[in-house]
Amino acid sequence: MANNDRIAFAEMFKNRTKKFVIDNIKFFKTLPKTEEAKIIGRQLLRSASSVGANYRAACRARSQAEFHAKLSIVVEEADESAFWMEVLIEAEIVKLSDLASLVDEANQILKIASASRKTVSINKTLPSSKESKLNNSTTE
Repeated sequence: MANNDRIAFAEMFKNRTKKFVIDNIKFFKTLPKTEEAKIIGRQLLRSASSVGANYRAACRARSQAEFHAKLSIVVEEADESAFWMEVLIEAEIVKLSDLASLVDEANQILKIASASRKTVSINKTLPSSKESKLNNSTTE
């Protein structure tokens, strides 16, 4: 992927994760006013907002290791968000139809962030082109 494509993807994904946060805030406001809905809803709000905040932090990472660490948090928090949504549905606090699009978005964000993290992990193990040239010149 060319550098311009990476920048465009990062901006698109940054906007997408922010929209995920906002959509979860709007959903939270619609929850029943029961104690269990408030508790689980707050857990969902915390994990969903962490997705957006940590992806934004990943975009500002100072190293590949820091980027990987922040992406790992995005993966964990997206998965946790999906978990709390499942709990809300299975505990019959909300209907699947009320959460279907948010569950789908959480799972899509999870897949994208996981794939990105895997790519970063693979690239961390590969020598950079400068190191590769150096290693090749010393073995010749």
